[in-house]
Amino acid sequence: MAPHDGADRLVGDRTDGIVDAHVHLWDTAAMRVSWFRDDLGLPARVGPDDLARAVATSPLPVRAAVAVQAADTEGEARWLARQAAAHGPLPGPVVLQYDARPGHDDAWAGMAQAVIDDGVAVAGIRLAVPGRAADLSDVAGLDALCEGLAATGRVLETLVRPEQLPAVAVLAGRHPGLDVVVCHLGLGAGDPDASWRDALAAVAARPRAHAKLSGLHTTAPHDAARVAVAARAAVDLLGPERLLFGSDWPMSARVAPYAQVVERTAAALPVLDGAAATAVWSGTAARLYGAGR
Repeated sequence: MAPHDGADRLVGDRTDGIVDAHVHLWDTAAMRVSWFRDDLGLPARVGPDDLARAVATSPLPVRAAVAVQAADTEGEARWLARQAAAHGPLPGPVVLQYDARPGHDDAWAGMAQAVIDDGVAVAGIRLAVPGRAADLSDVAGLDALCEGLAATGRVLETLVRPEQLPAVAVLAGRHPGLDVVVCHLGLGAGDPDASWRDALAAVAARPRAHAKLSGLHTTAPHDAARVAVAARAAVDLLGPERLLFGSDWPMSARVAPYAQVVERTAAALPVLDGAAATAVWSGTAARLYGAGR
C-alpha cells in the first residue's frame, strides 16, 4: 500500500477527527528525565507549541492529545499538568507515571499522589515496568494502585513487554471495575507472533481492557506488513471500540513525521465503517480520558 493510501483510508472511513491518545512533552532544563541522552536524537525540550506544529500536518484534524508523563518525578508531573492547564486540549488530559519508591509507599498513587491530592486533573496513571518480573510480582502496591484508580474513575495504563501481558490480564480480572489500557499493544517494535497474540487475547478477555495502536512503527524496510499483522490482530481480539490511536510523538518522529505515522497506522488497519473508525481515532480516547469533548 502506497504511503498516501493511509490518508485515503482515513477519509474513506469518515472519522470524526483524531484524539491522539499518546504524546510526550518534556524540558530537560526544567526537570530530570532519567532516560534522556543526547545520542537518542531527541530535542532537549518538547513543548505545546512543538506539539501544535506537529499535529497541524495531520491528514485529519487532531482535536486533543493525551499527554503521558515521560519519566517519574513529581516535578515533571507538575510541569506536565501546568502545560495541559495552560494549553489544553493540545495537550489535554494527563497520565502520570507510577513510582512506588520508598517515600511513596503510603499512597495508592505513589509519586503522583501529592499531585492528585492538590486537585490537579489527572486522567490516569501509567505503570511502566517492562524491566520487571513477568508476573509483576515485584511491583509494590499494585493492587492498591488499581483500587485507587477504580474508586476515582481513572485509567490504569501499562507499558509492558509481551511476556507480561498475561499478568496484566490477571490484574484486570482482579479489578473488574477498572479500565486498563495497554500501551503499544504490549508489543512495540516486537514481532507479532503467536505467543504475543495469545497473550493479547488473554487481556482482551477482560471486558474493560483496551490497547493503544501506538509505538509500533520502525524504519525496517518491510515494517508495514509487520504492523498490519499486529493492528489487524488487535482489531480481531479487542474490536475497534477498545482500541485507541496514539502517535507516541515525539518518540515516533525518529521513525517518521507525524502525518506519516497517522497514515501508516491507517494503512495497517482493516477497512472500518464510520462508527468503528471513529472509535479507534477519537471515540475511545474521549470516553476513557474525557479528551476532545
